[in-house]
Amino acid sequence: MAKLIARRLAFGVLIVWLVSVIVFLATQLLPGDAARELLGRYATPASVAYLQNEMHLNEPALQQYLHWLSDLVTGHWGKSLVSQDSVAAIVGNGVKYTGLEMILTTLIATPIALAVGSLSAMRSEGALDQVLSVLTLILVALPAFVIAIALVFVLATTVFHVLPATSLVGSSQPFWSQLEYVILPTATLVLAVVPYPIRMIRASMVEVLRSDYVSLARLHGISERRVIFRHALPNAIATTVQVTALNLVFLAGGVVVVENVFNYPGIGYAFVQAVNDRDIPTIQTIVVVLAIFYVLVNLVADVLVVLVTPRLRVGAAKATPRLEDVPLSLEPMA
Repeated sequence: MAKLIARRLAFGVLIVWLVSVIVFLATQLLPGDAARELLGRYATPASVAYLQNEMHLNEPALQQYLHWLSDLVTGHWGKSLVSQDSVAAIVGNGVKYTGLEMILTTLIATPIALAVGSLSAMRSEGALDQVLSVLTLILVALPAFVIAIALVFVLATTVFHVLPATSLVGSSQPFWSQLEYVILPTATLVLAVVPYPIRMIRASMVEVLRSDYVSLARLHGISERRVIFRHALPNAIATTVQVTALNLVFLAGGVVVVENVFNYPGIGYAFVQAVNDRDIPTIQTIVVVLAIFYVLVNLVADVLVVLVTPRLRVGAAKATPRLEDVPLSLEPMA
């Protein structure tokens, strides 16, 4: 386990470093001069030269990258070129709101996916399974912004008008008193991400329900309820962990679109505003923070999958079940 974590961490550090190189080069290729853009068209040459020196813009690209990387690693993320607020404060505020959105989405989407995927597997090839398959395919085909607009139309404007169409979250009110502004963004993300885990859990459950040891359990007269909850469902745990990690990774990117539809002040909204304002320090920091999040989520998912899957711990040869090796007690096997 320690070797697995060490390998994943080393690979993760490499990924984050490559992301930092790519985002730095991408911002270097942006047209114009950041110092002149910040000071405006009427800035004097002396003020532009001073700001270029402060931002290390008059140095070679490699030297600029090393300065930026050193500040990034040591936590000196600088200030926004537009608002002059601390980049750490901007990122922290965005992470707070996006974190709430992602936690609510995960807590809602994961049980729904597990329940609907299991039900679809138990009714495999039946009418209910066909209906659920069509519904999930429709949701998969719809972009997140289309789902967002549809929810606004139904719940915030024309049909029912029971929820605010845009988020007016601010620091002047208690955080928990503003939860109504989170409902539509969260509902959009739930509908956008839930089809994938439903289909993956269904496929995993169908495979387990058709396996030899489940068939043997049924032949021994074990009730269908016990077969599902003691033998089939535990085997979906690894799949559930994997799809939860995939959902979190998707959410890290999907919030960019959804938050801007609802003007929700999360990390995605902050990123788009920074791009529009050509706020290079904020852009670079947000991208690297999202890359670190991606690496950590995948690391935790890999470790959890190994912990809940015995054959990954003891080796595939020892853990592969044979019909003659299945004990009469038929304890859950992975």
